[in-house]
Amino acid sequence: MHDRPTPAELLEAVATFLRDHVVAQATSGQVAFHARVAANALDIARRQVALAPAAHAREHAALVNLLGADPSHDLAQLNQLLCERIAGGVMDLDTPGLADCLWQITLDKLAVDQPRYETYLRHQGSARADFEDSEP
Repeated sequence: MHDRPTPAELLEAVATFLRDHVVAQATSGQVAFHARVAANALDIARRQVALAPAAHAREHAALVNLLGADPSHDLAQLNQLLCERIAGGVMDLDTPGLADCLWQITLDKLAVDQPRYETYLRHQGSARADFEDSEP
């Protein structure tokens, strides 16, 4: 069994190499730019590996609950059903739970794609404050 390095560790190592060595020693601005882009892409892939399974499980459960759908549907089918209901006027932002569901899906996607996005960080801070306020 191969436990180390994990896929996340490999991605992090390559991203670090690109940032610390390739960008630092690049003689061309274009090479440095592309190395930073590549390092950022690896960071996104690393976060995807780490965060996506739990985020997809949350999204699946939330959509099954919101839509009253068959839990055997995969995430693509549930999203298609959600889109059809919104496009057909069956659901809108006044539908109980829809806005909260969409907001959580958005936050989970931002955690992977843009974890330094100001709105995401602000929400994370308020979520932590809400949690700390509820602790005994």
